Amino acid sequence: MATTHTPLLTDETSLLSSISSKSFSSLARKVQSQQHDVTRYISFASAILSCLCAGSITTYSLYGHLFQERLRYTQLQVNYVIIGAELALYLPVSLFGYLCDRLGPAPLSFASAILFAIGYLLAAFTYRSGAKDIYGYTHERGWPLSVMVTAFVIIGMATTLMYLSAITTCAKNFGRGKHKGLALASPIAAFGLSGLWQSQLGERVLYERRPGGKRGDVDVFKFFLFLAFTLLAVGLLGTVLLKIVDEEELIDEAVDELERSGLLEDSAFFRRNSGQNGYGSFEDGSDEEAAEARRIEEAKARDEEESRKKTWLLNEETRRFLKDHTMWWLAAGFFFVSGKAFITNLGTIIGTLYPSVTGPSIIPTTAATHVSIVAITSTIARILFGTLTDLLAPPTVGHHYQSASNSLSSLPPRGRFAISRITFLLGSALLLSLGQVLLASGVIQNHAERFWVVSTLIGSGYGALFSLTPLIISVIWGVENFGTNWGIVAMVPALGATVWGVVYSNVYQWAAEKASYHRDMEDDVLCYGKQCYSTTFWAMAVSVWIGCALWVFAWKGRDGWSRRGIAV
Repeated sequence: MATTHTPLLTDETSLLSSISSKSFSSLARKVQSQQHDVTRYISFASAILSCLCAGSITTYSLYGHLFQERLRYTQLQVNYVIIGAELALYLPVSLFGYLCDRLGPAPLSFASAILFAIGYLLAAFTYRSGAKDIYGYTHERGWPLSVMVTAFVIIGMATTLMYLSAITTCAKNFGRGKHKGLALASPIAAFGLSGLWQSQLGERVLYERRPGGKRGDVDVFKFFLFLAFTLLAVGLLGTVLLKIVDEEELIDEAVDELERSGLLEDSAFFRRNSGQNGYGSFEDGSDEEAAEARRIEEAKARDEEESRKKTWLLNEETRRFLKDHTMWWLAAGFFFVSGKAFITNLGTIIGTLYPSVTGPSIIPTTAATHVSIVAITSTIARILFGTLTDLLAPPTVGHHYQSASNSLSSLPPRGRFAISRITFLLGSALLLSLGQVLLASGVIQNHAERFWVVSTLIGSGYGALFSLTPLIISVIWGVENFGTNWGIVAMVPALGATVWGVVYSNVYQWAAEKASYHRDMEDDVLCYGKQCYSTTFWAMAVSVWIGCALWVFAWKGRDGWSRRGIAV
């Protein structure tokens, strides 16, 4: 009798074992998912902190004019320093993005910590050397200009490393979610805020004391020391906390999309691996050492295969990105729009609004105030535009290499109101040009109390531009290769910053020399009047309009994104 129930008991045991195994597996997946979420949000917080400190270069206007007054640099020499920083900020970004995609964000954060410390310490002691008073009546520059330029080149590279490690982490960890615009805009906004709190700290805490205890200019030496040690600590923290979660899934999904699109048929990599169904073989047996060796070998083979797959995919996406002609129209437009002559020369522009004989106490504003205004408005614009694109822009699925039918399926449902991200991009560029036109027209001259209008418009425009452009790149070309793709496009502001920095410097210098000739003061390096800046900003406004036209062409042209069914 008992034996007749054995099969039933066996089935019940198997069923219970199966249910237990599935429950355990489900619980394990849930725990792993929670752990990944914790890691993702810790990395997000670290990225915000990194960007909240990384934008120290935006405080240059706080002390740039002191290089003129204390070190007796000419306006062109002052711009050599910031141009060196901006070239280092933008030119290597594609290389750093390439490394970030392949090595992860941690090594970049570590490198930024070391370079920030070296750069700001070198700048601090160069400034102190150059400020010596010789024989009580004349100033003699200590260390040469080239040392200060070198220091800021190092600072520029460190800025890119820290910034790129942070936003790449956020793009990859949140790029597939419905709030990707806000997730990417948040660290970019924090980058803009860094100039705000650092400039305020320099103006209100790390300042020189005038006779009678009155507050003077920022103490540049102490300010540079503070930045050196703060950024060293933040970079080292990012080395530990910045991690990309579920990157293998991103790679696998991108490969699957390529397979569905039929673009893998000519791939030598996948032809070579299509017939590989195993990772090696061992003789069957019950020997535990052999089984363990087999598991180790299979795990090693899987890791190598995943590494090869990732390398192949990233190289393939880089190749396809560079072959897409619309990318070049996007980059060209970004070049015409992204000149930073206003932000890097705020201090000297304010100095042109009133004659030097009136004294600094007569000017009803300061460079630190407008660095803060630019930082605040830039931050608000980045958060606002990032949130609005999440709410109003058409949803996107997949990449630019999908078929037209797949891309069209990502367009908004009929009846749903949507505004293209390109429309937001064009609007932000027009805000920027409006500020430039107001400044160039001369309505601010002798009315520094109106200067906040220009700072607000230009700060908002720049903030939105540098938030929307990487977002559009992630939407059109995906996030797997985001660091490289954004790095390639982000190189062009280096050329724009160089061109407009030189233009502004030469216009300023020409006007200063012309005025000093009439005043018979040949050694005067300072300039006053509308002629010091008007030509530069009229030209910059026209340049922005050209950039907008190029973006419209990439969007609506014969082979533009809208014609190819890509929902931007």
